[in-house]
Amino acid sequence: MSHFSNTPAAHPNLLVAVRGVQKVLGAGASQVMALKGVDLDLMAGELTLLMGPSGSGKTTLLSILGCILTPTEGELYIAGSSTGGLSSDGLAHLRRTTVGLVFQSYNLFPTLTATENIMLALDVRGKKRSTRAIADAALAEVGLSHRRNAYPGQMSGGEKQRVAIARALAGKPAVILADEPTAALDGENGRAVMELLAQAAKDPSRTVLAVTHDHRTLRYADRIIRIEDGRLVGEERVDKSAPHQQASFTSLQLGQMKAPVEEPNSGQHESRSNRRSRRRGLRKGGHGQDIPPEQGTRRET
Repeated sequence: MSHFSNTPAAHPNLLVAVRGVQKVLGAGASQVMALKGVDLDLMAGELTLLMGPSGSGKTTLLSILGCILTPTEGELYIAGSSTGGLSSDGLAHLRRTTVGLVFQSYNLFPTLTATENIMLALDVRGKKRSTRAIADAALAEVGLSHRRNAYPGQMSGGEKQRVAIARALAGKPAVILADEPTAALDGENGRAVMELLAQAAKDPSRTVLAVTHDHRTLRYADRIIRIEDGRLVGEERVDKSAPHQQASFTSLQLGQMKAPVEEPNSGQHESRSNRRSRRRGLRKGGHGQDIPPEQGTRRET
């Protein structure tokens, strides 16, 4: 495993670096270039949102960051070392010890209690001692001590997602990756989940990245990365000190940014409200539309 101290963005707080990553999915005539030369840094102490339309490469990039998929070309560095020379077993070990995963569908075992689900994950990660105490402490961290003996079928959607976050945090991984963590939740539970992820990101030894379509999550982010057609097209850094607790965004160049708003043809008049709506749409979605919550997903309470 090679150290990346000489990479362009080397920084003491850099936990994850992606360099020139391409990923081809499928074979033969069905081949698809899912990622096209992606460069990305994830810094300690930050919550980053990865946003983009369906089919843009979000899940593929998340899977590479989580050592579930390997790049076709390019390099992934985690905690200072390249993953390029690792075997399948080596990648699995890195994933178990360094990465915590949070899924939209929770992925809890229905026959295990909340505590037992976390204990099982700790056992897989190689932690053999005090797993019950660690699991109960993780549940306390997400406010679910009183549900430690409950089974998933006895929990609400919000409680199940909080157990999933507790499971991810229990091993104290350096990297937390969440795939659409609020898509199946109502507003109150979605806020609770994002507050937990934002709190987890305050740890100076950890970074958190969440893939999302949910515009409700924007206020919790430190950075927002936009992806379209397998390429990162923009980055916004959130100013959380903005007045009225409204997060404001500072757009930064990242590769080829989205095309500027076209001016109306000469001789035509466009209302100020239409111009504002169109600019807002480009800023949010990259296609002139607001980014909606996950379509067709049942929200749980």
